[in-house]
Amino acid sequence: MHLPSYPFCKRGAQFVAHQVVLEYCLFHYPWLVKNNNSEFTATMFVIGLLLLATLDYTGAQTGVCYGRLGSNLPSPADVVALCKQNNIKRMRIYDPDHSTLQALAGSNIEVILGVPNTDLQNVAASQDNANNWVKNNVRNYPNVKFRYIAVGNEISPLACTAGCPDFVLPAIRNIFNSISAAGLGNQIKVSTAVETGLVGNSFPPSAGTFQPQVQKFINPIVQFLASKGAPLLVNVYPYFVYIGNPGSIALDYALFTASGITLPDGVKYQNLFDAILDAIYSALERAGGSSVEIVVSETGWPSAGGGQATSIDNARTYNNNLIKHVNGSSGTPKRPRRAIETYIFYLFDEDQKSPEYEKHFGLFLPNKKRKYPISF
Repeated sequence: MHLPSYPFCKRGAQFVAHQVVLEYCLFHYPWLVKNNNSEFTATMFVIGLLLLATLDYTGAQTGVCYGRLGSNLPSPADVVALCKQNNIKRMRIYDPDHSTLQALAGSNIEVILGVPNTDLQNVAASQDNANNWVKNNVRNYPNVKFRYIAVGNEISPLACTAGCPDFVLPAIRNIFNSISAAGLGNQIKVSTAVETGLVGNSFPPSAGTFQPQVQKFINPIVQFLASKGAPLLVNVYPYFVYIGNPGSIALDYALFTASGITLPDGVKYQNLFDAILDAIYSALERAGGSSVEIVVSETGWPSAGGGQATSIDNARTYNNNLIKHVNGSSGTPKRPRRAIETYIFYLFDEDQKSPEYEKHFGLFLPNKKRKYPISF
């Protein structure tokens, strides 16, 4: 029996587990339900314990992306303390900065660790190089809870002309082999982070497919991830889809406040975020990755710097509604009743980035004050 993950507080989990148990018993033991006797109660209790053991309540925890391209940012130790104070239990970092890894040690914060794009060629060149990378940046930090290794960020044949896409899959393989050899294969999944521009046709979501120009790049990666039970990390931005199509997409649909629309394939979508995810799931299915899950490795909404759509109110609305949605049990139409593991971009405003709107994705100001009310 397939059971989805239910990311609730304890009380909510108990309710959902009871519903799952009841459905299971109605299907497998209808005579017990019909008789409504003490044997049914005992059976439900035992089955309930077994099913509760399979539910992953940590799957819903929304994480943050921690970048360091800002002036006067707090120290890594202060950043970790800030995350703990705000119940942030997952973090994505883009490179193995050793001061950050030292601060994360013993914090119990789960981490996506990035292999920077500049390291891909070296890691792909030999297994020894990958082994050294893992030794220096993973094995030397046994008290850091690594969850994923993201081998490269947003590499694409559409944007990279120096052969770097050719390094991604060999680098993934080598890092995977190193993680497995270290006995960490059950703890750490190895993947890469891609952007949604790899998807060509995406409307309606059921027609989603990867662009022909990228299929030789992405399809073997997808098939490798499927063979290893690893997810694909995807950076998902309804903000960019909305500002690229303001005449066709309503702002409330992008901000999770719409009542929903029915698309040409007959499927009703409550928000743009789910439609984007399902288009990618359709593309994964066509690429031989129907079993591959998506982890949203970046999403967010800028509070300034991009015209009328970029406001503190819109950023607050998007990110708070995002947390409620991905931590709930609704999932997407193609993947219902599942939490959506998601990382919000960014922890802090970073004034060294460009263009202007890139400076304003932060949830916190450099002085550690919240830019607007938000709860994890």
